[in-house]
Amino acid sequence: MTAPAKPKKVALLTAGGLAPCLSSAVGGLIERYTEIASDIEIIAYRGGYKGLLLGDSYVVGPTERASAGILHRHGGSPIGNSRVKLTNVKDCVKRGLVAEGQDPQKIAADQLIKDGVDVLHTIGGDDTNTAAADLAAYLAKHDYPLTVIGLPKTIDNDVFPIRQSLGAYTAAEHGARFFRNVVAEHNANPRMLIIHEVMGRNCGWLTAATAEAYRKLLDLEAFVPGLGLTRQNLDVHGIFIPEMALDLEAEATRLRAVMDTHDNVNIFISEGAGLDSIVAEMQARGEEVPRDAFGHVKLDAVNPGKWFGEQFAQMIGAEKVLVQKSGYYARAAPANQADLDLIKACVDVAVDCSLRREGGVIGHDEDQDNVLRAIEFPRIKGGKPFDPATPWFTAMLADIDQPLGATVETSH
Repeated sequence: MTAPAKPKKVALLTAGGLAPCLSSAVGGLIERYTEIASDIEIIAYRGGYKGLLLGDSYVVGPTERASAGILHRHGGSPIGNSRVKLTNVKDCVKRGLVAEGQDPQKIAADQLIKDGVDVLHTIGGDDTNTAAADLAAYLAKHDYPLTVIGLPKTIDNDVFPIRQSLGAYTAAEHGARFFRNVVAEHNANPRMLIIHEVMGRNCGWLTAATAEAYRKLLDLEAFVPGLGLTRQNLDVHGIFIPEMALDLEAEATRLRAVMDTHDNVNIFISEGAGLDSIVAEMQARGEEVPRDAFGHVKLDAVNPGKWFGEQFAQMIGAEKVLVQKSGYYARAAPANQADLDLIKACVDVAVDCSLRREGGVIGHDEDQDNVLRAIEFPRIKGGKPFDPATPWFTAMLADIDQPLGATVETSH
């Protein structure tokens, strides 16, 4: 059997929301190609699939190759992101990316053919990578052998069957740093309720990991109880994630006792916790529920943190409620060392797969003994839940005297 031809040209794109891995992944891919296959041309589509549809790309030349290491020190994505779904024709037309009557997949395919791209590296979540797989399938039907190799970007850490998504470690660390400053607001007002809303639509991993990272920061601190500086005031008093049922009245009773004892309450919630209840209330009032191009509820518009604050405020006797969101702070951070190590390992495998024209999403495959490999696109799926029975999480809940609750959908 003839070995597949080595690619002559590769393209990179980042898509979806930001994560603390995009800049480093772009830099890492450029570095690795330069190191072992410097003759392969590299371009990068500006603004993700938007740039692909418009034929807008950067050329990665000698200067960019020599400077690629700088990207590891930055957050965001140097080549830009967008939320574009190629199969959502109506949205693509509305945004002026294609004309009425045009097929976005054909426009994207024609552009890849025009650009002479052999391998497309997509750095994004499950939507980004499944869209790339659809595009590759479309091209295969038209006899264009494009290889698509994805890198899993999501701070939610919720992609089947990938053990750890790029950027999630860093997001948890920076979410903890964010709250370390915010928590001082507890002494700005008596009976203060502080709600820390953490990103995580369907998965509570990031909320749980952020709470754990924050409590580890407290482990390093000293306190002065005689002047009111206590660990109890700074600690986490409740953690609410989509995978756990919420008995609102029981939790209010528990948290009321915390408020009466310590004069403040600090809660960490996933932005997806209670979402079904919030949406149901909006629809009952006849309000339109805003959604993005992929059909997901726009969480910043429905404001889960505010909803939780309204539910708890009177029940626990809070005089003031402060809702703070760490998502945009955390997701735009540069990758920490744990993520840099994971990105490097994934990038090396991605380039190796490129040279032998093997497509898939690079990650530690939970269904195959956590081997780092190119996972087949049909097996990639979002919405992987966090297991609340995870030992470090149950230990944390026990330490803050919060019951685990049933692992069912949050109810109102």
